[in-house]
Amino acid sequence: MTGMKTKIAVVVRDDLATWQRLNVTAFLVSGIAARFPETVGEPYEDASGQEYLPMFGQPVLVYQADAEALRDTHRKALARELAVAVYTEELFTTDNDVDNRAAVRAVPTEKLGLVGIAVHGGRNAVDKALKGLSLHP
Repeated sequence: MTGMKTKIAVVVRDDLATWQRLNVTAFLVSGIAARFPETVGEPYEDASGQEYLPMFGQPVLVYQADAEALRDTHRKALARELAVAVYTEELFTTDNDVDNRAAVRAVPTEKLGLVGIAVHGGRNAVDKALKGLSLHP
């Protein structure tokens, strides 16, 4: 597993409603799990033998940023060639994956209305891309 050498981080825009922050975070980390299955550990089991789904085998750090800092972090993450998942404002108005992808595809990179990103990559590269951001309270 890549847990010790890599890092997973999510950045959500600080002006979102609480439900939106949680929703954005959940959607974004699903992209990391899908692209990097090695980040997911083994299934869980309680003492009664009940099995549960596996989860990430490393921490997921969640940060907050204003719109400008989020755009800057997005640029830095792409420049460092980190794996990036995006969630844009338009995705709050769609209700399926096909429309979600079409909404992102319709906007050039520099004009995306970002409300959140997730990044995965080497610890140092992720730290540098997120430098200066505050952890979500």
